[in-house]
Amino acid sequence: MELDPLILLDSIEFWYWWVAAVIFVGIELFAPGVVFLWMGVAAAIVGFIVLIHPTWDWRYQFMTFAVLAMTTAAGWWFYRKTHPAADSDQPALNRRGSQYVGRVFTLAEPIVNGQGKLKVDDTIWKIEGADRAEGTHVRVVGVHGTVLTVEPA
Repeated sequence: MELDPLILLDSIEFWYWWVAAVIFVGIELFAPGVVFLWMGVAAAIVGFIVLIHPTWDWRYQFMTFAVLAMTTAAGWWFYRKTHPAADSDQPALNRRGSQYVGRVFTLAEPIVNGQGKLKVDDTIWKIEGADRAEGTHVRVVGVHGTVLTVEPA
């Protein structure tokens, strides 16, 4: 006796879709990009529809899932395009070097061959700029990664 794989598809129940929704949302936690979230939402909606109509054909379930997944993802994309994220009131919050741009410091060590170190509070930063002697006042004018660019104040 052979088992027809399509018979298994005829017995899809609502909770299968809800498990799929949880799995998609779980994947979203590890692979951000908001794609799997909308697939999870689509699977949950199909699960609710199958809960109401348990005899709904599996072909319509998968077709509805595909359409809902694309529609919710496209709707989110359109919403984000028309409603961009607001600018932060603290744009340099997680960019520590940017917080020092414009500030003046005194060199504790000289700048030699265009490179040196600058102590800011409890942190020592690499700096680049024109050669300067120890005790010179410099202004931070830019940041390149973890290197501050300075010029005479």
